Amino acid sequence: MRRPFLTLLLPLAVVSVVTTAAVNAPRQGFNLFSIQQDIELGAQVAHQTDSLYRAKGQLLSRSGNARAYTLLDGVVKRVLDNGNLKYRKEFPWDVQIIKDDATQNAFATPGGHIYVFSGLIKFLDNENQLAGVLGHEIAHADRRHSTQMLQKQYGISMLAGIVLGNNSNQLVQIAAGLGQLKFSRTYEVEADKYSTIYLNGTRYYACDGAAGFFIKAEKQGGGGTPEFLSTHPNPGSRITNIQKSAQQLGCTGRTVSNSNFEELKRLL
Repeated sequence: MRRPFLTLLLPLAVVSVVTTAAVNAPRQGFNLFSIQQDIELGAQVAHQTDSLYRAKGQLLSRSGNARAYTLLDGVVKRVLDNGNLKYRKEFPWDVQIIKDDATQNAFATPGGHIYVFSGLIKFLDNENQLAGVLGHEIAHADRRHSTQMLQKQYGISMLAGIVLGNNSNQLVQIAAGLGQLKFSRTYEVEADKYSTIYLNGTRYYACDGAAGFFIKAEKQGGGGTPEFLSTHPNPGSRITNIQKSAQQLGCTGRTVSNSNFEELKRLL
């Protein structure tokens, strides 16, 4: 028989006290989920997310878009294999393309399921920028920001029910809202920093790639601002901080051919 969810995490005597504290005011960085529970929750949320976008006709299948996925997978794999991920082997790490040219966004579920909107890929100028944004999203998953934010927004009890196979209505709600989940400024600073670390570890990409995206996004302004910025708030001095980190790492001068990236954009 499967043991109750919280007894896997804490001694029975303090379950109710800690659960109440976590639901009402979990502090930043405080995560009651185990890694396995991150994986289980992420798998269920990803399955529901796939279903939602497939029903809209927006989830691009791998069978029908093999070349596009080959090109995108190549970038994702380089970033993932940078040698600095904590859960590189534990999380499944897959990526899906959502066909929506009007939405310039990307997001990741707990456990490393990544979603990229075609509008974001078409907005970007080069592969370094794509790698930088992917590094940012990978950091959110690997640093477990997604689970921590979901704990704060929905509460441990509801997420626990999803892991146990309950609360299907809430699972739909989470899947539908995951792309609009707003990270804290602290998490944004950390994800920006780790994006530079990851890209440096590739020995391939210039590790200030994410800065290129934010520079372009700031120039857009007004109604043309990418949705990515609404779900990933500017922590202040974001571009400067990314560039400074890249300079400290000594990885700003790398150049990458954009032929594969331009082909990916054409295919979408």
